[in-house]
Amino acid sequence: MKTVLMVAEKPSLAQSIAKILSKGSCSSRKGLNGACSVHEYMGTFSGQSVRFKMTSVCGHVMSLDFIGKYNNWDKVDPAELFTKAPTEKKEANPKLNMVKFLQVEGKGCDYVVLWLDCDKEGENICFEVLDAIEPVMNRPYGSERTVYRAKFSSITDTDIWAAMNKLGEPNRNEALSVDARQELDLRIGCAFTRFQTKYFQGKYGNLDSSLISFGPCQTPTLGFCVERHDKIQSFKPETYWVIQAKVLKGKESPLTLDWDRVRVFDREVGQMFVNMTKTSREAKVESVSKKEKAKQRPLALNTVEMLRVASSSLGMGPQHTMQIAERLYTQGYISYPRTETNHYHDNFDLKGTLRQQANNPFWAQEVKALLSEGLNRPRKGADAGDHPPITPMRAASEGELGSDGWRLYEYIVRHFIATVSQDCKYLQTTISFTIASEGFSCSGKTLISPGFTEVMPWLGIPLEEAMPVCERGDVFTVEEIKLVERQTSPPDYLTEADLITLMEKHGIGTDASIPVHINNISQRNYVTVENGRKLKPTNLGIVLVHGYYKTDAELVLPTIRGAVEKQLNLIAQGKANYQQVLQHTLDIFKRKFHYFFDTIATFDLTCTVQWNQLSQKCKLCPSCTLMFDCFSQAKPSRLHCAGCDETYSLPQNGAIKLYKELRCPLDEFELVLWTSGSRGKSYPLCPYCFSNPPFRDMKKGMGCNECTHPSCQHSLNSLGIGQCVECEGGVLVLDPTSGPKWKMACNRCNVMVHFFEHAHRVQVTQESCEACEASLVAVDFNKTRSPLPDGETQHSGCVFCDPVFQDLVELKHATMRHPSMTRGGGARRGGRGRGRGRREKKPKDKMAALAAYFV
Repeated sequence: MKTVLMVAEKPSLAQSIAKILSKGSCSSRKGLNGACSVHEYMGTFSGQSVRFKMTSVCGHVMSLDFIGKYNNWDKVDPAELFTKAPTEKKEANPKLNMVKFLQVEGKGCDYVVLWLDCDKEGENICFEVLDAIEPVMNRPYGSERTVYRAKFSSITDTDIWAAMNKLGEPNRNEALSVDARQELDLRIGCAFTRFQTKYFQGKYGNLDSSLISFGPCQTPTLGFCVERHDKIQSFKPETYWVIQAKVLKGKESPLTLDWDRVRVFDREVGQMFVNMTKTSREAKVESVSKKEKAKQRPLALNTVEMLRVASSSLGMGPQHTMQIAERLYTQGYISYPRTETNHYHDNFDLKGTLRQQANNPFWAQEVKALLSEGLNRPRKGADAGDHPPITPMRAASEGELGSDGWRLYEYIVRHFIATVSQDCKYLQTTISFTIASEGFSCSGKTLISPGFTEVMPWLGIPLEEAMPVCERGDVFTVEEIKLVERQTSPPDYLTEADLITLMEKHGIGTDASIPVHINNISQRNYVTVENGRKLKPTNLGIVLVHGYYKTDAELVLPTIRGAVEKQLNLIAQGKANYQQVLQHTLDIFKRKFHYFFDTIATFDLTCTVQWNQLSQKCKLCPSCTLMFDCFSQAKPSRLHCAGCDETYSLPQNGAIKLYKELRCPLDEFELVLWTSGSRGKSYPLCPYCFSNPPFRDMKKGMGCNECTHPSCQHSLNSLGIGQCVECEGGVLVLDPTSGPKWKMACNRCNVMVHFFEHAHRVQVTQESCEACEASLVAVDFNKTRSPLPDGETQHSGCVFCDPVFQDLVELKHATMRHPSMTRGGGARRGGRGRGRGRREKKPKDKMAALAAYFV
C-alpha cells in the first residue's frame, strides 16, 4: 500500500485539516522533535487505497546566512558581504530538528501533498520541505507525478475538500522571489548595519543600541516617521481671521453661518468685511438646495485595511493584529488573513457565509433582514489573484475568542455584513445667504436610510439639528457678526494606520511584512508608540535619518526599495530572471555602500550636530548636551555621563533600564527602572535624586517609592497604599509596571502583595479608608475575566478592609537581592500610605500575619 505524506505550515493547521479529511477518524502521535504531531488515517488517492500521514512544519524550515567565517564582525570587511561572502541555508530553528523529522516521516512515502499557506512565503516553504524529503521518498515509476500543492483560503470542510480534489503544483517563481528578497535583505542589511554599528558605537554615548541597524525596508519606513516629525518641527503657525455670523428666524434657534471667503490672513481686511456686513441687520436667503447623497458601503476587507482599522479604531498594533488574525484563521473562524484582494468573485457564496451569522444577537436583526430582502452585490474592488477578501467563516462568541480575538473577529464580521448591505443615504440641505454684499451659507444632513451603518454605526451620519424651513427670498435677523482670530495648526505625528497607508502606496514591504517593519523600528528604539498609536521618532531615529539624507537620500527614500519590490514581483510572475535581478540590485547597493563609506565623515558631522541640538532639548543629563552612556555592566552598577564626566550611583544586584522616557519633575533627569527579577520587586528612581536627596526627610539611596514629593505621579504620595504588615516604617507601594499580575511591595523590606490579577487598570485614589486610613484603590477588570460579583467590572475600596477584595489579595515575600531594601528608618511623613494596621502581635506565619492585618 502506498503512503501519502501531507505537510501543513503549523501544527494546529495540520490537526484541523486531518480532522476534516479523515472525517474525525485519524490516529495521532508525537513526532521525534516533540513540536509536531503526525495524524494517520486510511483513504483513497488517485483512485487507489493509501495511507495518509498528515504533519506540519513550524514556519520556515531553513534560513539564509553567511558561512561561518563571514559572521565574524572584526575580521570581515562589510563590503565583502555584497558578493564575495558565500551564503548557505541553515535550519531556521536547530532545536526543532525539522529536517531530520521530515526525513523520518518522508522516508518510504510515495506522494507528498503540500498544505503550506497560499502566499509567496508558503511557496518558498514548499520547496524547503521538498529539499528535505525528496531524497528519502520512494522513486516514482517513469514520469509519475509525486508532488502536489493544495490551494485553499479557509479551514472549512468545503474549502479543504475542494482543495484536495483540485491539487496543483508548487510555484517555483514565487519561491524564487522570496529567495531573492531574503538574500538582498541579508547582504544589504548586514553590510550597512555592521559598518555603521562599529563606526558609531561609543561615539555619542547613548547613540547606541548595541545594534544600529539598517534595513532596505526598515529604513524607508523610519524615514516616513522622521519626515513627518521634521514637518512638525519646521511648522510656523500663521494667524488668520474668519467672520462668524449668527442669524435666526422668529423664535427658532440661531444658525451659525460659514463665510464664503472662508478666511483672510490680514486682520484689517477681515475687519473691513465685518464693517461692511454690519451695515445690514438682515440675512436674505438666496437659495435653498436639497440633494440626496450616498455614503458608499466599504470594499471587501484585505490585509492592509484590516491592519489600518485595527490600529486606528481597536488600538491594536499591526504585528499583534496579524498574530490574532492568524490564530482566528487556524481555528477556522476567518479566511486566510494575508490577501491584497478586496473583490469577491461572482461564484463566492455570500449568502451561505451571511447565513452563519444569523443567530448572533449583536447583528442577527440586520442579517435576517438582508437574507429576507436580498443581499446587495459587493462593490467591485481589485483582484490581486491571491486569496479572497478576509471573511468570517463560522459563528463565534466572545467567550470562545477572548478579548482581542473577539474585537478583531467582530470587526471582520461587521465589515463583511456591510459589504452586502445598501449604501447609507441622506439628504443634504444647503442654504445660501447674503448679508449686505457678503455671502454666507450653512448646511445640514438628514438621514434617509442608514444602510450599512446599522452594522457599522461609528461610520453613520451624526445627528444634527433640523435645518429651518425656508425658501428663496426669506429674511432672517442677524443676531451677531464678529471677527474670530485663529491659527493654522501643524500636522500630527503619523499613526500606525497612516504609516501603513504610506508603505502600501510606495510599495515598501508586503501585506505580510509591513507589520514586521513597523515593529522593528519600535523594538530598535527608532520610534516610540504614543497615545492614539502615534509614532514619534526618538533622537536616535532622527539623527540616523538626517545623516542618510545628508550623504545619500536614496538610502532612506522609498523610491529605490519600491523599484526593487516591483522587480521581485516580476520574478514571482515569471517575467524577470532571478539571478539578473539579484545581481543588478546588489551592484546598486554595493556602489551606494562604497559612497557611504567614503562620505562617512559627512554622516558623522551631521550626527554630531544633530545629536547635540536634540540633546539640549531632551537629555538624560541636564548639565550636559550629551546623552548618558548605557548602563555600566561593571560592578558597582552606575550611570556615567561622558559629556560632563559625572557618575551617578544606582541600586545594586538588579537590572536597570530606562523607564518609558519619563522624567523627574525636580531635575528633568530621565527615570530608570530597577528590578530584581520577575518574582521580585521593581521601582523607578531618578539617578540624581538617588545620590542627592531632594527633601529633608529623605536619605541617599531612596527611589521614587520612598520620595515624598507632594504631586509627582511616581512618588510615595501618589502610589503609597498602606503600612507594611511586617516591618516598622515600611509602606506598601503600588508597582505600576506589574500589570496584569498586579502587586504592591514594601519600600523597606521584602514583603510583596499580589492582587487583582488580570485587572485592566489599578489606580491609587485620593480617598482614604475610614477604618485604617489606607489609600483606596480603583480597579477596572475586563468584562470577560472579572472576578467581581454580579459581573461588575469596576470597584473602588480598601485593599485591607473591603470584603469584595478579600479573595483577590495574596501576601508573598519577594525574591530580593538588594541589601539596602532591608534598612530600617522612621515612618513616612505625609498623608499618602499612612494606614494604621492593627498589629498588636506579629505572627510568625506570613499568611497569619496577613489575615490578622486584614481583620
